[in-house]
Amino acid sequence: MNIKHLEHLLALADSGSFSRAAEKLFITQSALSRSIQTLEDDLGGKLLDRVGKRNELTPLGLDVVSRARHIVRDAAELRDSAKLLQGVGKRTLRIGLGSGPAALLLEPLLLDTAKQPGMRLTVTHGSVELQILGLRSRDIDAMVVDMRRVVPASDLNIEALPEMKAGFVVRRGHPLAGLKNLELSTLLEYPIASTPLSDEVARQLISQYGHFANPAEMVSIRSDDIKSLVRTVEQTDAVFLGVIAAAQNGIDEGRLIELRLKKPLAARARFACVTLAGRTEAPAMTYFRTFVQEHLKS
Repeated sequence: MNIKHLEHLLALADSGSFSRAAEKLFITQSALSRSIQTLEDDLGGKLLDRVGKRNELTPLGLDVVSRARHIVRDAAELRDSAKLLQGVGKRTLRIGLGSGPAALLLEPLLLDTAKQPGMRLTVTHGSVELQILGLRSRDIDAMVVDMRRVVPASDLNIEALPEMKAGFVVRRGHPLAGLKNLELSTLLEYPIASTPLSDEVARQLISQYGHFANPAEMVSIRSDDIKSLVRTVEQTDAVFLGVIAAAQNGIDEGRLIELRLKKPLAARARFACVTLAGRTEAPAMTYFRTFVQEHLKS
């Protein structure tokens, strides 16, 4: 038995198909069959039953798959640790960013990385679910996303970052600009632009303002790209709902104005840095954590 045979069994268990598993592993189906047969011979028992066109794990197969996941993960960690100790990938970062963190971190992170000779950075975007898959497959080292969208799991380290103020923002010259003690109902006379909001934030909005504040009904322009939302608000009468820091440059330069509501928005953005538990981290992660803490401030 070797690690490669266990990896082949896991690929087959996850896909349920010899053809899909072989394609994922970049080997032929016959080579995969031989690998599984060798593993069965080594263990002295059958790992798979063919049920029609499907392949189902036997009781022994289920036990082996459960144990193999830990073995394969630990072997991958050993390889990663060896590379780090040898200096390979010492200054390499592969980061996933959610929509909010990307609006706040991406540009300054790229600029800062470009000033550091030898640093290698890859940034990916996508849903939290896809990024967690990338984390688990070791395609990314860490991700910074909306904490409310991460489902806690034993293999994830979820580090809460400083909470950030949220609110409503409009362009300078907007009919609501400069008015005080606004009611939310007045804002709803204009299009509300926001990123998709978590169920927790939706409950907070409804609790604070009433059922008409349900984002499913209130938000008329929805996008994961916060910068595009802010640019839209700068050029129209739409009202931005989100992290104030994402619009801070426009506010500082006088192009945008934060609205003053009679009941200020209580909900705050809660981001988290998520890494894989038990994984050996690249030294560059220390730099990244410090960078994130410095840039994600209200």
